[in-house]
Amino acid sequence: MSTTFPDGFLWGGATAANQIEGAYNEGGKGLSIQDVMPRGILTPPTEAATEDNLKLEAIDFYHRYAEDIALFAEMGFKVFRFSIAWSRIFPRGDEETPNEEGLAFYDRVLDELERHGIEPLVTISHYETPLHLARAYNGWKSRELIGFYERYCRALFERYGQRVKYWLTFNEINSVLHQPFMSGGIPNQKEELSEKDLYQAIHHELVASARATRLAHEISPGAKVGCMLIAMPAYPLTPDPADVVAAMHFDHDNYAFGDIHCRGEYPGYLLRFFREHGIELDITDQDREDLTHTVDFVSFSYYMSICQTADPAKDIKGPGNVLGGVPNPHLQASEWGWQIDPQGLRVVLNDYWERWQKPLFIVENGIGAVDELVQVDGTKTVLDDYRISYLNDHLVQAREAVADGVQLLGYTTWGCIDLVSASTAQMSKRYGFIYVDRNDDGSGTLERYRKKSFDWYRQVIATNGAALQ
Repeated sequence: MSTTFPDGFLWGGATAANQIEGAYNEGGKGLSIQDVMPRGILTPPTEAATEDNLKLEAIDFYHRYAEDIALFAEMGFKVFRFSIAWSRIFPRGDEETPNEEGLAFYDRVLDELERHGIEPLVTISHYETPLHLARAYNGWKSRELIGFYERYCRALFERYGQRVKYWLTFNEINSVLHQPFMSGGIPNQKEELSEKDLYQAIHHELVASARATRLAHEISPGAKVGCMLIAMPAYPLTPDPADVVAAMHFDHDNYAFGDIHCRGEYPGYLLRFFREHGIELDITDQDREDLTHTVDFVSFSYYMSICQTADPAKDIKGPGNVLGGVPNPHLQASEWGWQIDPQGLRVVLNDYWERWQKPLFIVENGIGAVDELVQVDGTKTVLDDYRISYLNDHLVQAREAVADGVQLLGYTTWGCIDLVSASTAQMSKRYGFIYVDRNDDGSGTLERYRKKSFDWYRQVIATNGAALQ
């Protein structure tokens, strides 16, 4: 078996604008839905931005991007995944012309990446719907958002199309099934939405994603556009065939988004679901034509696997399982209840490759943990062997998948620098190779410190994976 990854493998890290940038009211930026979510996805949004929302300042990447990118370059990053804040470019979301100050900020970020030879991987919409679009149009429930999103994409492709090769249309698009406000800017609790409303909003996002793919290829023929999914394999809790079918149904909920992005049409199992639940969507002939513009690659996040069962007595959701699911009795969990399953990553990679035959890109993987800053030989650091172990074991499984024949473009760890957690809006749930001195109460200097994992990842990249154990 090969001990390295393919030549040209894109090693790096991933972030999101709302979790790192801060400067929520600078440079002409408008409010996004994140600015009224001070407790993450676990509590309802507030009416206005509140001072105790850590995302308002985050880790101040807006002013410190050059310092942070230099640290990424020191690790040897080949690629950096970041998102563009939609409300920096169109502060309300429905303007005719983009905000030049916002465009200029990302020009500066791209300048810095180019200076260090780091490839940008840009997420167009990472849980960043402008707040005005949520409140005035009910988010992606409205067909009008397709046009607003297309205008936003055109502004990005025309400005950065010669500088950015890799684009992702929507972050974790299948999450809208579970988090309609964060993922779809829909200002309703999930239980307040009819199934028709939810799937109509999903349809609008899928059409918008396909239009963005077509537009990118027209404006920048060398561009590669990918969809982005939450990958969460579901194992049957027991060998009971009913549990196997329950796992199949859960997988179908997530496969559907990849099937439509990769095949250009709705799959039969989803059409059956619509028929049996009396769901009739507004799908135009133009929509059907738009959906045929399929993605160039499939990207995904992978943090955990789950189990499914048809037995109501055993169907007890595990702590931390945002998408539901029963805990696997054979696996351990992180401090936040996310079950740790490195082999599940190999399962996902093989499954997706065999299903879609599209190049794959792991764009999020990591473990949130409480880190302790300590002094070692007079230098502040974090002895995060638990993070090294987690990432090493997952990368070994990714390497196994490559040996299985999977075409894998790259790997970007989630939160390569500590950032504000999306699920809990905490700083104490840390993912990075770089410690940022900021606490849950907002205190701290924002100084950056290299963790033990920083040097470990540098070695992994320098050896193209040969340093993995």
